[in-house]
Amino acid sequence: MTKIKNNSPVLFFYNNSKKWLVKISKNESFHTHIGILKHADAIGKEYGSKLITNKDKYVYLLEPTMYDYVMKIQHGTQIVYPKDIGYIVTRAGIGDGQKILEIGTGSGSLTSFVASIVKPRGHVYTFDVDEKFMKIAEKNIKKAGVSKYVTQHNLDLKTAKKMPLEDMDVALIDLGDPWVVIPQVRQMLKGSGSVFAICPTMNQLEKLTMALVENEFTDIESTEHIIRNIEAREGKTRHSFQGIGHTTYLCFARKAFFGRDSKEKPKKTHKTTTDDKTTKSTKKTRGKTVKKTKKSSK
Repeated sequence: MTKIKNNSPVLFFYNNSKKWLVKISKNESFHTHIGILKHADAIGKEYGSKLITNKDKYVYLLEPTMYDYVMKIQHGTQIVYPKDIGYIVTRAGIGDGQKILEIGTGSGSLTSFVASIVKPRGHVYTFDVDEKFMKIAEKNIKKAGVSKYVTQHNLDLKTAKKMPLEDMDVALIDLGDPWVVIPQVRQMLKGSGSVFAICPTMNQLEKLTMALVENEFTDIESTEHIIRNIEAREGKTRHSFQGIGHTTYLCFARKAFFGRDSKEKPKKTHKTTTDDKTTKSTKKTRGKTVKKTKKSSK
């Protein structure tokens, strides 16, 4: 039995659209449209208990999960949603003990979630150039309780002369122009290491795929993930009018060596491989060069 104490994190749950993530402080009260929730009344109760407001409404005192932290974090930028994070973690095989490279920290939603999975033996090394967003991310990562497993760097890897990391298991990229850092990512990944890039537009996916092939990545896959909620009620179950549709496209690939020694650097041009054939057929339908896309953020 886990009881709520002073400073314990609690999710005040009223319904799916009305829920609040707080840290319990015995001298504070939380004012909502359903009434006042006194923190002191929650202390000593077991997670899952009911708390009554002064308007005779009630909320459940739930123990927050990483999903709750991700959905309730401060948004300095667009976040990566759990529906996308879940696939990233599964497809890349992210697990305890791995070393993760992240380029584009954003609000820290993906950072926090991945850190909660690779801990206690693994670590996330995340890079960003915007100090304002980095401070927001730092607060969110701390709130999620995973600061110990995250190292933030204020460094632009696009222009860095020397790569700060090596033998990374997985690289996660959330930039407006992810193709630009693929050569740098390759240098820092181990052989067969995975890379996942978050791309809001198909134009970005196209440019990224070209860069992945040129830098000798294989198992390239692009996907989109959509959730449809169901209102399940006796006698009148139906699709919900609310849901999370398109948020982003995901591109996955693995570092390989196209018929050469692993110590050699990829050449800018190379002979056609199985991966190239698909890419070249795509090139024929592209027409003019795609215009530069705007920088995206989480």
